[in-house]
Amino acid sequence: MQARSVVRSVLMADGWPADDTQLIAEAWVNPGDYLLAEFELATADVVVGNPPYIRLEDIPPARMAAYRSTWPTMTGRADVFIGFIERGLRSLKPDGKLGFICADRWMRNQYGKHLRQLIGERFSVDAVVTMHDVDAFENEVSAYPAVTVLSNRSQASAVIADTTAAFGPSHAADVLDFAAGGSGVVRPKGKPYKLARLPHWFRGAESWPQGSPGRLAMIEYLTDNFRPLEDAATGTKVGIGIATGADKIYVVPERIDVEDDRLLPMAMVRDLASGAFEWSGNYLVSPWQATGLVELDDYPRLRSYLEQHGAALRKRHVATARPKTWFRTIDRVDVGLTGRPKLLIPDMRMTLHPVLDEGAAYPHHNLYYVTSDKWDLRVLGGLLMSRVANAFIEAYAVKMRGGTLRFQSQYLRRIRVPELASVTPADADALSAAFEARDVEAATAVAVRLYKLNEIGGFAE
Repeated sequence: MQARSVVRSVLMADGWPADDTQLIAEAWVNPGDYLLAEFELATADVVVGNPPYIRLEDIPPARMAAYRSTWPTMTGRADVFIGFIERGLRSLKPDGKLGFICADRWMRNQYGKHLRQLIGERFSVDAVVTMHDVDAFENEVSAYPAVTVLSNRSQASAVIADTTAAFGPSHAADVLDFAAGGSGVVRPKGKPYKLARLPHWFRGAESWPQGSPGRLAMIEYLTDNFRPLEDAATGTKVGIGIATGADKIYVVPERIDVEDDRLLPMAMVRDLASGAFEWSGNYLVSPWQATGLVELDDYPRLRSYLEQHGAALRKRHVATARPKTWFRTIDRVDVGLTGRPKLLIPDMRMTLHPVLDEGAAYPHHNLYYVTSDKWDLRVLGGLLMSRVANAFIEAYAVKMRGGTLRFQSQYLRRIRVPELASVTPADADALSAAFEARDVEAATAVAVRLYKLNEIGGFAE
């Protein structure tokens, strides 16, 4: 085996007798399936490796089933290296360390959720060195690699490094020196890396953020010190518009022959393009009332319209699952939402684009909405329009081709906002004016002050 030959060569170069090197190489290097071979828990001081990148669907079904039953973090469309990380972690003694270089997609994708949960509960993230553009392997691969160091201990501080293609061995030594005792955020001029030490790593099973070390340090500071956007204290909620399961039937471009109270003005993405809500005239044909689905016998014109499309409506999954209410939409209509002021946010844009609907329309499923019992929505809209709020979305959201961000409720809920009482009348006026003028830089200037970002070095790019 090549690995045993390498071990023998290293030992012999160090002066070991040839017979001893043969015995040691055979003892140290053992062929087998790492994920299925027997092992004892908590026996390793250090685990180091470059695990293979193999999608589970490319593995024979029987072996894939064996992997999944042995390593419970290997869920969904996971790569095999998820199991390697889990086994490596379970091999560690207390205070033992694991260092792997592998693709970092598990830190953010759904299939890494259970591994993130395990790490958050039992281990410490000590360091993450992102090396997406570095020629880190002998053969050219497209793997988005990162060197990740984890420890079998409670979470301590974490070192973050981001590198460029020019990163090399001497720069790696700089990162090691920083990891040994550096602090704060370091952006050395002319160097192909940026560094930061975070007080702790990000908690929970949800996706871990991405971005420059300075940006991650800022996100951690905001997460630790400010309240989430969705907050019972202010009655602020984040939601998504209605999914009907048949938009061609339930969303109509003009009034149709159904009872008047069955038509709700509908807000569409194109209604927000200018930065002000400009209704395009679409309606939602709603089968819902406050107590639930309407009785079609009470609405003969609605019944007639829905029956015209009955064949198509009855084929939907939501209808086959509940045939007696075949006319229902996938989501229930919140009858009070139409008349309530709300910020509307398109689901795909380059940046956060909140637009105020004073209470004219019901949102389509391509729109997210924010309501609040206490915030002036123009003031809150100014905060959401700022580059500080947008930094949360950039850190967590999926990026589409061309850099378009995919907004979702879980990402919006991660945005932090200052205490309402800390917003002075002057700040409120400035944020409201910035929102009305669609002035991102003016909104950001106020946000930086409210979040006290100058105390940690200002807004981090």
